[in-house]
Amino acid sequence: MNTPPVPRSPVFAALASAAVREVAGLRELYEIPSDLVRRKEVDRIHEAARSVIDRSPLVFLASAGADGRCDVTPRGGPPGFVSVLDEYTLALPDATGNRRLDSLHNIVETGRAGLIFVIPGREATLRVNGRACVSTDPRLLERLTPVGKPPRSAIVVEAEEVYGHCPKALLRSSAWKPEHWPAPDAAPSSAEVTLSHLGDPTLTLADILRSEAESLLYRYE
Repeated sequence: MNTPPVPRSPVFAALASAAVREVAGLRELYEIPSDLVRRKEVDRIHEAARSVIDRSPLVFLASAGADGRCDVTPRGGPPGFVSVLDEYTLALPDATGNRRLDSLHNIVETGRAGLIFVIPGREATLRVNGRACVSTDPRLLERLTPVGKPPRSAIVVEAEEVYGHCPKALLRSSAWKPEHWPAPDAAPSSAEVTLSHLGDPTLTLADILRSEAESLLYRYE
């Protein structure tokens, strides 16, 4: 049996000492979900779920590698960029990003993925979890052209769990209310975060901004 790594953070180590160790322990902390909540999960993409997917321009993709490391990444495109192939299967075209391929690596290793579909202005979201693969089938890729040309690969998910997700997170966050949005300079920009993480004295913020601009310009190549 693999030995868990020793935490690097003394704060984490201290709090982990009081962690819940068994599922039964979780149920002692929380109420049993309602009958409606238990029954709303299905194992296929019904027409209502398909309509949500067809209108969603943004999906969050979750995956985990064979070593247990997790990853969540946003994927976006025009509404309908994720294609429903049949009542069990959907396909997400992979547009060129930073080329780290974290999600693709994970899916190749474990064959699993989870998706949350978001429609701007709506608090409710849709979750789809199931088996997954990275496909290069040319017949499929020729159908997936939301940016004008076939992608190099597509993430194909066979749904095992499909259900509408509780809207409370988006309600509590006021994410769709502009009056609650922070000022543009209230938090570091992505370029400032990258520069901080790199810690390279030979690089400037202008260098990072230029690199980001170029990556956006050629993001679909």
